[in-house]
Amino acid sequence: MNVQPTLATARLLLRPMTFADAPEVQRLAGEYAIAANALDIPYPYPPGAAEAWIAGHEEGFLLGEIAVFGVVLAGEDRLIGAIGLMHIDRRHQRGELGYWIGKPYWNRGYATEAASAIIAYGFAGLGLNRIYATHFIRNPASGRVLEKCGLVCEGRLRQHVKKWEVFEDVAIYGIVREDYRARGGAPDQRFRRT
Repeated sequence: MNVQPTLATARLLLRPMTFADAPEVQRLAGEYAIAANALDIPYPYPPGAAEAWIAGHEEGFLLGEIAVFGVVLAGEDRLIGAIGLMHIDRRHQRGELGYWIGKPYWNRGYATEAASAIIAYGFAGLGLNRIYATHFIRNPASGRVLEKCGLVCEGRLRQHVKKWEVFEDVAIYGIVREDYRARGGAPDQRFRRT
């Protein structure tokens, strides 16, 4: 597959990001609350960082290493966050789910809705066997999103990462294809090529 699709949910479109999204990425990801809960988002968010990040998406997708999508409100094309599968490993057929939703859009179920679509895409569109995710232990809301999407907590990794010079414990969650199917997940055919 050489063209990244657009994924549709009831309220959202998950589409490839463009440089036109950079100002909104800068604004939303630049909030302290977002950066504090994401390993690789800096604070303050430096000028040009959004453009540099977006610039690597297409090549990463073509190489089969990542699939990053802008999360937009359907019908408005207003960016509210980002979600994707990173560290895609074709040999082991696995990928890491990661996401952030802008603070003005929290507590509306957007993260769960977007993550559910990405999981379906990972299994049906990319042929993955396992999707996993981690979150800082101090951010249990992220764990609740993952659980709603069917991922199971597989353990705690003590002082596994360093964020702003502090070693952080993370929880690791995962779901495999057979468990996804057993809980009613089926290949989602709503993938549009853009």
